Amino acid sequence: MRTYPPAAVVVNLLLGLPAVVPVWLLWYFAVNWPLAGLGWTQGEPTENDGMLPWFIFAVPVLSVFSGLWWLANHLLRRRRHAGPRAAGAYWTTSALLTLVPTGALIAVL
Repeated sequence: MRTYPPAAVVVNLLLGLPAVVPVWLLWYFAVNWPLAGLGWTQGEPTENDGMLPWFIFAVPVLSVFSGLWWLANHLLRRRRHAGPRAAGAYWTTSALLTLVPTGALIAVL
């Protein structure tokens, strides 16, 4: 059984540091979803600009981050030459490792 490569652990933990911003943007959008009853919590009452400014800001941020994350993990995965069964475990582990800094920040605050 092969183990998860140490380089991928380091890369995903380092990518998790700037990932705090895209995760926060996704959380903010989910909380302030404009359709009644679909938000997870009560929306901010002063948030009356609509969601278009958030789409204009969030879509490029999320696109750039997800593109860099995919490229880094694709290159690391390709160098490893693991079979197709290991692909799902690799990508799942990579995503969870990227969320570790956000989880640590939530736990501390």
